[in-house]
Amino acid sequence: MSPAGEGAAIQASGLTKVFGKQRAVDGLDLTVPRGAVFGFLGPNGSGKTTTIRMLLGLITPTSGEFELLGERMPAARPTVLPRVGALIEGPAVYPFLSGRDNLVRLDSADVRSDASTRAARVDAALDRVGLTHAAAKKAHAYSLGMKQRLGLANALLRQRDLLVLDEPTNGLDPQGTREVRSLIRELAADGTTVFVSSHLLSEIEQVCTHVAVMSTGRLVAQGTLDELRAESVRRVVVETPDVDSARGVLAAAGLEPDAASADAPGTVTAALGESADAADLTAALVAAGVRVRGIRVTGETLEDRFVALTGEGFDVAG
Repeated sequence: MSPAGEGAAIQASGLTKVFGKQRAVDGLDLTVPRGAVFGFLGPNGSGKTTTIRMLLGLITPTSGEFELLGERMPAARPTVLPRVGALIEGPAVYPFLSGRDNLVRLDSADVRSDASTRAARVDAALDRVGLTHAAAKKAHAYSLGMKQRLGLANALLRQRDLLVLDEPTNGLDPQGTREVRSLIRELAADGTTVFVSSHLLSEIEQVCTHVAVMSTGRLVAQGTLDELRAESVRRVVVETPDVDSARGVLAAAGLEPDAASADAPGTVTAALGESADAADLTAALVAAGVRVRGIRVTGETLEDRFVALTGEGFDVAG
């Protein structure tokens, strides 16, 4: 494995999964630092869940290799996976058992579990995800959000070094979403590495320290959120009634104005290169007889950056 993976909670190199003629994940090189809240972001169908299923040993990679918590997988699976908690594609529950009995059943299936502390462990997990009030309720009567919380409680029955969450706020109301965010921050503060897969940009921005972006099975960016923001492109926005003339001036200055349909009425926008200067552009516009009502330089939003990387939009709210 690459030296870049030293101290990494997850390190993958060339990880690939092919289903028939479809390359669901294609040559993934991924590094998740220990202690990070790592956002795994991409539109639905971009390969996020397939990647997670490979990392957790639920499916076998077609090629490539990876390590979890510094150990080569799948050889170290028996010793590593007990240190990993996961919530993947929604929780599976026994519908006619209560929430508490579901957790008791799941905990008792773990051969490493101490039966003498099981009740306390289950109650603590229920309390941590806000389900104490519904612990005696049958799981079939749980809402989707409550089932999601129950799945999180199962992942937290033991102390985990790595927690892998696939769309953890799915089905939660705004209050539940805030509680899950708070829980993720608490876990990270306690030293747990949290790997969060989501198609919701707002969730990633609010809770994550690092991010990777997937598009059609390939990794197109990874780093800290600040690093991705630093790569954003400055844009110039000119407000004028002389739109066509302004577009000509920008083009003559070496800028490529955005498509006319992308402009708000009475504005022209273009990417502003590092050497371009708004004052010089203003002078050129005025010299060409363009009536300038306003000119400003804006930074590219994180949403803009991700759309540029993937060619697709993201949901920006839960």
